[in-house]
Amino acid sequence: MNQTNLRHSSVVKKFRDLHATGCFVLPNPWDAGSAIYLEQLGFQALATTSAGFAFSRGLPDSASAVPRELAFAHFREIVAATSLPVNADFQNGYADEPENVAESVKLCIPTGVAGLSIEDSTGNNAVPLYDFDLAVDRIKASRAAIDASGIPVVLTARCEAWLVGQADPLGVALKRLVAFAEAGADCLYAPGVRQPDEISAIVKAVSPKPVNVLVSTGNRELTLSQLNDLGVRRISVGSALANVAWGAFISAAREIAETGTFESFAAAASFAELNQLFTSRLE
Repeated sequence: MNQTNLRHSSVVKKFRDLHATGCFVLPNPWDAGSAIYLEQLGFQALATTSAGFAFSRGLPDSASAVPRELAFAHFREIVAATSLPVNADFQNGYADEPENVAESVKLCIPTGVAGLSIEDSTGNNAVPLYDFDLAVDRIKASRAAIDASGIPVVLTARCEAWLVGQADPLGVALKRLVAFAEAGADCLYAPGVRQPDEISAIVKAVSPKPVNVLVSTGNRELTLSQLNDLGVRRISVGSALANVAWGAFISAAREIAETGTFESFAAAASFAELNQLFTSRLE
């Protein structure tokens, strides 16, 4: 095994170990600079955000707007910027049929990611979720592709029931996440779940496999301690950090455009701190 594969395998093991006990936060940088800053704060792993990256490129958050090769380039950029394990927000695997999802997963692994997530969302408002059997087969195909690679990156299976507005999101998520766990997913994830009792139900249904919970604006009252007590192993924040940055930028830019004043600059990050952080990486 060459040095690159050795490092990759080591990072994957570290990521797998994080899921074994306790609860950790997996924040989502949107570029190299934000990844570097998150690492120096002491986080143990990072995850990409498809929305945060897309917005940084002036694109909407969809697999059709962000080509697969552009996503791969972004994964490599984040992996290169940090020594931490990186989980790839791989949307729907850039394919519908299981064999094509498997091919995408096969191509994603060499970017150096320690994990990747596959959604069951079609991107079609008329039929927002893949048929149950097809959704399960897509996870089975992803699992087979990972196993064939010899690098056991963490496979996270996502049920988008809350995000696409299903009438009974908890019922849909429970059925699908249990099936995804049986199909070989290492970690289960239903973005949009907010209520502690619903989170607890998901954790119990797929136990002993770990569960990821998204904390964003809609459930920001949740805490690390509370989620840990519910049995959650992993917390991600999706595009929330990127949106916070956008919020500050928009507020300052609007102030200039609308009032001709610059008071928003008082909340700016320290130039000296950021410059020193990035300078130290070159030394």
